[in-house]
Amino acid sequence: MTERRGSEPPRKRGGDSGRDNPRRATPPRRPSATDSTRSSTPRPDGEPPRKRPAGDAGQRGSAAGGAPRKGDPRAGAGRSRPAAGESGAPAPRRGADGRAGPGADGRRAAPGERQAANGPRKATGEPRKSASRSGEPRKAVGRAGEPRKATSRSGEPRKIASGSGEPRKSASGTARSTSGGAARKTVSGADARKAGQRRPSAADPRKGDAPRRTAKKAAAARPVKAASAPRRTGEPPRKRPTGDGPRRRPPQNRRPPSKPKVKKPPRTLKLGRPALRLRVTFGVMAFVLSLFAGRLILLQGVDPDSYALAATKENTKPFELHATRGSILDRNGIPLSVSEEALLITADPTQTAPVAAQLATILTAKIPTVPYAKFYADLTLKKRYVQLAHQVTPQAWNAIEAEIKLQNTAIAKANKGKPKETWAPRLIGLYTESDPVRNHPLGTVAANVVGVLGKEGKGLAGLEYALNDKLSGTDGKAMYEVDAKGNKIPNADHTVEEPKPGVGVQLTLDSDLQWFAEKRIEEAVKKWKAESGSVVTMDRKTGEILAMANYPTYDPNKALPSGALSNGVLKNNALEVSYEPGSVQKVVTMAALADAGLISLDTKLKVPGTIEVDRRTIKDAFPHGTLQLTMAGVIAKSSNVGTILAAQQMRIPQFVKYLHDFGFGAPTGLNYPGETRGRMPAGDEWPELSRSNVAFGQGIAVNAVQMTAAVNAVANGGLYMPPKLVKNYVDSNGNDLPSETAPPRRVVSEDAAKQVSTMMEAVTSEGGTALQAAIPGYRIAGKTGTAQEVDPTCKCYGKRWATSFAGFAPADNPRFVTYVVLQNPTNGRGGGFQGGPVFRDVMSYALQKYVVPPTGVKAPAVPIKW
Repeated sequence: MTERRGSEPPRKRGGDSGRDNPRRATPPRRPSATDSTRSSTPRPDGEPPRKRPAGDAGQRGSAAGGAPRKGDPRAGAGRSRPAAGESGAPAPRRGADGRAGPGADGRRAAPGERQAANGPRKATGEPRKSASRSGEPRKAVGRAGEPRKATSRSGEPRKIASGSGEPRKSASGTARSTSGGAARKTVSGADARKAGQRRPSAADPRKGDAPRRTAKKAAAARPVKAASAPRRTGEPPRKRPTGDGPRRRPPQNRRPPSKPKVKKPPRTLKLGRPALRLRVTFGVMAFVLSLFAGRLILLQGVDPDSYALAATKENTKPFELHATRGSILDRNGIPLSVSEEALLITADPTQTAPVAAQLATILTAKIPTVPYAKFYADLTLKKRYVQLAHQVTPQAWNAIEAEIKLQNTAIAKANKGKPKETWAPRLIGLYTESDPVRNHPLGTVAANVVGVLGKEGKGLAGLEYALNDKLSGTDGKAMYEVDAKGNKIPNADHTVEEPKPGVGVQLTLDSDLQWFAEKRIEEAVKKWKAESGSVVTMDRKTGEILAMANYPTYDPNKALPSGALSNGVLKNNALEVSYEPGSVQKVVTMAALADAGLISLDTKLKVPGTIEVDRRTIKDAFPHGTLQLTMAGVIAKSSNVGTILAAQQMRIPQFVKYLHDFGFGAPTGLNYPGETRGRMPAGDEWPELSRSNVAFGQGIAVNAVQMTAAVNAVANGGLYMPPKLVKNYVDSNGNDLPSETAPPRRVVSEDAAKQVSTMMEAVTSEGGTALQAAIPGYRIAGKTGTAQEVDPTCKCYGKRWATSFAGFAPADNPRFVTYVVLQNPTNGRGGGFQGGPVFRDVMSYALQKYVVPPTGVKAPAVPIKW
């Protein structure tokens, strides 16, 4: 057992060198360029093993890594080993018996020390056996468990080259060991494991080629020494030189023991935090599912009907079902405007394009109002639906169908026997829809009152426009399933919403009286070369308008002339044109004065030829000096001056109130489109000149219906009856629905009205201004009117005039009131001889039609002068 040195701590048995005992540092082996190239020289066959001289053991040990030789450069100051007990010094190595062996002080044992420790060894060339810790000789074991033998690179057992035990000399004279480098250090398996390395072996195949490549690189970097020539067969072994000088150690090519490569684990994909990933996944899934759930609730619970309807629209096509428009009838049920069956011709241009020329020719021949170019352009459009012609009569469509059928028959005969690719196309692609047409059986009768429809089936003017909502009704709708081409699928599901027909309208007009009045006013307008004329006849008791004739007029069954809306052709002048009434206004003035008790039949006036009001001179229509006239004379002679003298007795605000009561300056209540309300000076504090002008019919504007209603109030004993044009409505079942009208109101007393009626009878009597208006056998009360109108160009009174006549009969028990007005007659000017005859004829017709007999009472003799 080797003794411990100095303060060296005792080594523990059985301990692991890495835990309890300090590990002894193993000096690294210097690489040598000869390691990879040198090998022991093969021994000739039959040659005995070479024996190593005993005296060379020290030198071998020194060369193999023992104590440094004298003169070795590695023995310098920088390579001294630390002494035992110093910091970092390895523990002494112990033998199998536990004693410290040679070299226990941390240095490599010298050959003498190893020999002393292991016993004398014979220089026989046998390999040295190293003992393990158990004391038994340690054998080198290969991978297969068999003793490992030193071999050369060729695989043969490596033998010691020299039998004498002397080292071989290289060509350079340096001694080298038989292993090709420094003497191998025998290390046990346990020590190798403690040192973290494996004993190097030149023949170990597990080393790989990496150390050899490293050695080759190191050898290439240094100059290569010439190797000793191989010994020939029979040549005596070379002797190593002897001497006492230091031996040069051959260069070492030993590499430091490489650290064992730590086997890296296989690279795996890092999945992150599974808990977080699951939470995010579940959150996203919950959000998406909530969207689906919300959508499902919306579809099934909140509004399922609308979505079901949207789905059906994908495969269904709506077809409009036009409601039947209500008819317009006269008071006796005679139709003035009715809807008749007609057709709308449509086309599918995708089918008609190949035969557009033939179809356009057929349509133009049967519908001449549409040009050929228009039909051809529509038939070749790039769409699936186009409207070709509106309101085509069934007779015209039947003729078109017959012509198409005839040509298709000829085409079928021509295609017979020909290849299908060369067939001529058939005439197809035309369709029809219901498109009722508005018809006016009486033509121009009441055309200006009834109005007309536009192309879209809506009213453009008159009552057709005013009552369009009631007349048109509500269109229906049918939903049919269609195929890809838009055709109805037979026996498929469909829904039909039946249309609601419009309400019929029954007017107060008498179509016979209306026709007669229109003919008569037309004659008067043409005779007196007036711009226009109107006639209004009213039932005195009810205020119903029996006739409202206008000229010029138009035929609603014919195409309207261009600019019909702008040039006034469609106007109802009786309501839409205002004018200054002239002397007919004196009837209202006298009724107001009589009701106020300011005048009576016995009132006498001295009437000069002129009168000055606010520095303006006003005169009568005829020149005269001072006249002594009664109030009946003032009306009979239509004196402007006498009327002003009578009106000046009434306060202006009171006079204004009477005018409003008679309906001036306000709508008539007929709710007619375009009706004018007339014009009056604003307020009730008029200047004297305004009151004077209005008293005899200047400075105030009215329409024909307003003037008729005012005169009717006098004929009706002072009770104003609002005009009435619509008698009642008629529903689809024929039931009458009453029309609402304003209630009557009293404007003057019955006595006042009676006095004015007596005054008016003087107008048509001897000495009056309208003898032409008298009707034999009837007492007639009337009043003429001739008013100067304002010229719109200069906004002044010019050469435009309006002549009129208003009256009622029988005067003692009136039944009808008729008012006639001519606008701007240029062939004479006077209400008596221009309007009187028209009044007479129309009133006579009304009295005869309604069988109104004369009263048989003579008119009282009323003096007009005193």
